[in-house]
Amino acid sequence: MNSLKLFVGSGCYSGLFPKAPGTAGSLIMLLPLYFILQVNATWLILLITLACSLACFWVFGYFEEEFGTDPGQLVMDEWAGQSLTFFSVGLAGSTEHHVIILLTGFVLFRFFDVLKPLGIKKVQNLPGGWGIFADDLLAGLYALLCLKTLIFVWPNIFGMV
Repeated sequence: MNSLKLFVGSGCYSGLFPKAPGTAGSLIMLLPLYFILQVNATWLILLITLACSLACFWVFGYFEEEFGTDPGQLVMDEWAGQSLTFFSVGLAGSTEHHVIILLTGFVLFRFFDVLKPLGIKKVQNLPGGWGIFADDLLAGLYALLCLKTLIFVWPNIFGMV
């Protein structure tokens, strides 16, 4: 059971990347998100966000016991936050525009997740494992708001014209 928890919680082992495992996990999550965004399945992104959040609760105890408090190897929370970043964001235009949207969302999510501004750092301290994924969900929400704003302000860059 622990090997399954390691596989799931580390995001198919992407969290075991030696440098910046959260960034590696978030980057890996872009691949399935790209295909989901192709079919404009907003409900599926919400479902993935929820499933990743629930999986985070399931594996949380194992990861803390094995790797310590707020372990970097646990990237399922990054998967939840990265997914939320693209909630209700459609892809339009060329493949180049798709890549721009995905990379912009990725950079915004990592910005908020790493620097933890605007109350994210405070949310991270919630007890009982809540803080482990709540900070990533809040980072994902802020990244979503920024991404939507950028698409609204500069639709040409994102192929939304």
